[in-house]
Amino acid sequence: MTQDARFEDGGDRPLNLGALDGEDLQVLSTLAQDAVFPATEMQWLPKERRFAILLNRFRWEDQTSAEARGRTVERVQSVLLFENVLSVASQGVTRSDEETILSLLSVGFEAGEDADGLVTLTLAGDGAIRLKVEALEATLKDVTRPYLAVSKSTPSHPE
Repeated sequence: MTQDARFEDGGDRPLNLGALDGEDLQVLSTLAQDAVFPATEMQWLPKERRFAILLNRFRWEDQTSAEARGRTVERVQSVLLFENVLSVASQGVTRSDEETILSLLSVGFEAGEDADGLVTLTLAGDGAIRLKVEALEATLKDVTRPYLAVSKSTPSHPE
C-alpha cells in the first residue's frame, strides 16, 4: 500500500512543482504568495511562447518548522514559468524602472472553451499581468539556496 507524501517530507529541499489545471495552479499561487521581484526580472519570449519571472518567494512551506527550530524566516529565489503563452498584457506595471519592486499577491486561471484560458497574476498596488495561454502549463522551481529574509518577519495579510 502506498502512502501520500506528508507536508513535512519537503524539509529543506528545493521546490520544483508543476500545474496543468486551475486546482494545481492554486498550490503554486499559495507558495508564491508575497513573493517580491524587480519589474526587470520578468521576461516574455514570444517565439518560445514562454513567460518567466525570477522572484524572491517567502518559504511558506518551511515557516512552522523554521520557527520551531529557532531560525528566522527565509526566502528563496524561484522561477515562475508559464508555457504556451500567446500574449501578455499588464496594468499598473512599469517594466523599465530598475527600482520598481513588485509583490505578487495571487495567481489565478480562468478557463476558456477548450484547454485555453487566461492566467492573471495579481500584484500589490492594483497591478496585474494577464497571460493568454493555449493550455495551462506552469512551473515553480527554486533556483537558489534559502536565505534569511531581510525583514526577518513573516509577511502579514489584512483580515
